[in-house]
Amino acid sequence: MTESLHSQPGDPECETRESKISAEAISEAEPPAMAQARIHSIFSRIANRYDLFNALSSLGIHKRWLRSVVKAANANQQTVMLDIAAGTGDVSFAVAEDSHPAHIVLSDFNAEMLAVAQRRLDEGEGKGTQIELEVVDGQQLPFADASFDLVTCAYGVRNMPNRMAALKEAHRVLKPGGRYVVLEFSTPPNPIFKTLYHIYLKTVIPFIGGILTKDRQSFVYLNDSIRAFPVQDEFADMLRAAGFSSVTYRNLTGGIVALHIAIN
Repeated sequence: MTESLHSQPGDPECETRESKISAEAISEAEPPAMAQARIHSIFSRIANRYDLFNALSSLGIHKRWLRSVVKAANANQQTVMLDIAAGTGDVSFAVAEDSHPAHIVLSDFNAEMLAVAQRRLDEGEGKGTQIELEVVDGQQLPFADASFDLVTCAYGVRNMPNRMAALKEAHRVLKPGGRYVVLEFSTPPNPIFKTLYHIYLKTVIPFIGGILTKDRQSFVYLNDSIRAFPVQDEFADMLRAAGFSSVTYRNLTGGIVALHIAIN
C-alpha cells in the first residue's frame, strides 16, 4: 500500500475548478433536502449488496484502508466512540475487535444500512464491546457537547450536502483533545494515475454496481460524488475552519483515498 504525507495535487488550480464544477452538477443544483433524499434512496436500494460491492470494486484493498483507520483511531478500553455514516458497521466492528472501547455509537442516516449492521451484530461481530445503533443525521447530531473521545467517518462526508455543518458537529461532540478520523475517497496527485482512476470510476464502478444491484445509475452517482469531493488540502482547510486545532492527512493507495486526522 502506497502512503504519502500531505501530497500535493498535480495542478491545484485545475483540480479546484474541476471539483467545483462537478459539485455544482450533483449537489448545489438542488436544495440540500432534495439532495439528502436522493442519497438516502440510493443507499436504501443498495444496502444489502454494499459490502460485496466494496470488496469487488476495491479488489479487497478496502481492508487495508480499514486497518489504517483502526490504527489512526488509537482507541483503548476507556474510549467512547461515535461512528458517523457507519453504514454496515465496518469501522465500528474493526475498532471493537482491535481495541475493545468502552462504548460505540454506530450511527447512520439510512435505516436499511443499519439493518445490515444489526445483522452483523446479532451474528457476533463486536462481541465484548457495548455497541448501540442509532439512526442519526451527521449534519445535526443529537448528542451533547464534548460527549465522545473519538469520532470516525468512512466514505460518508462526501454524501452530506452541508459538509461544513457535519465537520462542525463532529468538532462540537468531541471532548477537548478528542480525535476525528475521516477516511474518504480523494484525488490521486499523479496525473497519469488520476486519469486511469477516473476512467475506472466512470466505467468499471457503475458496471460492477449494476451487475450486483440492477441499479447502475446509483453507482454513476457514487462516481460523481467521489470526483466532486474537495482535494486533500482543501478538505484539510475545511477541517481547520470547522475548529480543529491540528489537522494532518495521509494518501493511501496513491491517493485513491485519504485518511484525515483532526484533533479537537
